[in-house]
Amino acid sequence: MTHRVRAILAGGFAAVLALLGSVLTLSPAHAAGPSYVALGDSYSSGVGTRTYISDGTSCQRSTYAYPYLISQSRGYSLSFQACSGAKVSDVTSKQLGALSSTTAYVTMSVGGNDAGFSSVITECAQPGWMSDCDGAINTAQSYINNTLPGSLSTLYASIRSKAPNAKVVIVGYPHVFNGEDCNAGTWFSPSEETRLNQTADLLNSKLSAAASAKGFGFANPTSRFIGHAVCDSVEWLNGLSNPISESYHPNRTGQSSGYTPLVSGLL
Repeated sequence: MTHRVRAILAGGFAAVLALLGSVLTLSPAHAAGPSYVALGDSYSSGVGTRTYISDGTSCQRSTYAYPYLISQSRGYSLSFQACSGAKVSDVTSKQLGALSSTTAYVTMSVGGNDAGFSSVITECAQPGWMSDCDGAINTAQSYINNTLPGSLSTLYASIRSKAPNAKVVIVGYPHVFNGEDCNAGTWFSPSEETRLNQTADLLNSKLSAAASAKGFGFANPTSRFIGHAVCDSVEWLNGLSNPISESYHPNRTGQSSGYTPLVSGLL
């Protein structure tokens, strides 16, 4: 190879390197997506989907839950705080630390545990002669009417204070029952199921009112879950399950087809 050929090749190689360097310099670094913080209880963490993230907690957060599905489809940077069993006080003390002035989106379902959802269901699932379903429902409804609104107002104000620029969507609860009981081991009467669904409506009305007062959106899942309650031909909610903690929560389809499009459309 002649000296002239070597010089031409070396010059060409140097030019290529210079061009690559300029391209790499001009290419922007991959930016993280908008910050999305998912707060709340088991309906937001994904209990009922039967597959959970190993994160060293007992929160039962799932990659099949609507916060995860939304963050993946929209390119959001998810801070997944929702935790099984959470009440308003738990959200306040353990989850709000994830919020900041840079938080772009917030979703949250909370209130069901404060009203005693699990204990009411457990009471009403027993045979009528050994339970006080009406009494349990009355107690829950009294709490929802008289105590919960004040707790929600304080919590929502804290969210707005900590995340002043965020779009916030409060997420409600569906009707779990369709008027029949097809599960062995439970004894819900049609009238009890009606009252339980009415309690969900009452809870949603308080959540919606508190959300509206703070300028938050409200995602009411009631209509989306019609035809997909426990004992419907296509269930989006688990009936009595093993383990029992999976019971009366949205399954994977309930999360993906029920909650995800509903909540995503409001963000």
